[in-house]
Amino acid sequence: MGANEHGVCIGNEAVWTKEPVGEGEALLGMDLLRLALERSSSAREALHVITGLLEHYGQGGGCREDPTPFCYHNTFLLADRTEAWVLETAGRLWAAQRIQEGARNISNQLSIGTDISAEHPDLRTHAQAQGWWGGQGTFDFAQVFSLTQQPVRMEAAKARFQAGRELLQQQQGGITAEVMMDILRNKESGICMDSGGFRTTASMVSILPQDPTQPCIHFLTATPDPSRSVFKPFIFGAGTAQAPQVLSPTFGAQDPIRTVPRFQTQVDRRHTLYCEHQKALGLMDREQNQGQQLRQKQRDLEQEGLEAARGLLAGEWAPPPQELGGLFQAFVERESQAYA
Repeated sequence: MGANEHGVCIGNEAVWTKEPVGEGEALLGMDLLRLALERSSSAREALHVITGLLEHYGQGGGCREDPTPFCYHNTFLLADRTEAWVLETAGRLWAAQRIQEGARNISNQLSIGTDISAEHPDLRTHAQAQGWWGGQGTFDFAQVFSLTQQPVRMEAAKARFQAGRELLQQQQGGITAEVMMDILRNKESGICMDSGGFRTTASMVSILPQDPTQPCIHFLTATPDPSRSVFKPFIFGAGTAQAPQVLSPTFGAQDPIRTVPRFQTQVDRRHTLYCEHQKALGLMDREQNQGQQLRQKQRDLEQEGLEAARGLLAGEWAPPPQELGGLFQAFVERESQAYA
């Protein structure tokens, strides 16, 4: 997931479809997301960038640092100030749905049915040639391209997708940044994962005002398990700088991602805040009183960030560009101090 200076936000999820997943080197979903953010100034443009890259390079390859490949295809949520799309892929093929109203979520499964706003020109002919669709009548992308026998992880995704949709519907018309943070922290639904071999790595909530004179505000945890993390405000601007505490270390030419065959060794990519946060989680688990105090510090810091965002959007707070650009860095430093 990520955002750019134009207010384009993209998130992606893994999916497995009837199209085979290639283990050979190609573009990962994270590559497609990053390149789209680099090259687009709107959600629609980002969609065109991703589908163009799919057509030219394809997708696949191992997505984790392990000699045994773990490969998948991707679905994407794309949004900007005025428009939102869901893009779902199967190999080089794809279908896209423009979201006209309400709320929308994705979760490790194909979810675009018959409401297709755009598609790969060969999508239906390929499905027909494979015997997945008869060529007449309604074309349901999810039904046609989903696996007949779903992996266990896909069955769990159905419940997670449904729970996410229900949580959004319950807040219809009143979805705020705080509401989205609460949904991302929901463990009962499986949206917030901290077991079973998978963990919610990091989380992001973005405010994208339709008024172009107002800044887009992105709340980032930069740490896993949002239920015990701090959403910190980030704003693109003239004074924006990278926060060194959340930059993973680099390993130059000897990085196992650069040497062939790849991923034969593992390196420690944990950044400073990640390590401090892990120690804090251990304290929360071991010491009830100290853990509660630390969690309260996290809540207070997050609330301060939300108040700053509200004041900025209401015109009650107008800091100089340098201060605005350094807002995320300031909150990272204060979180780090809370864990010291």
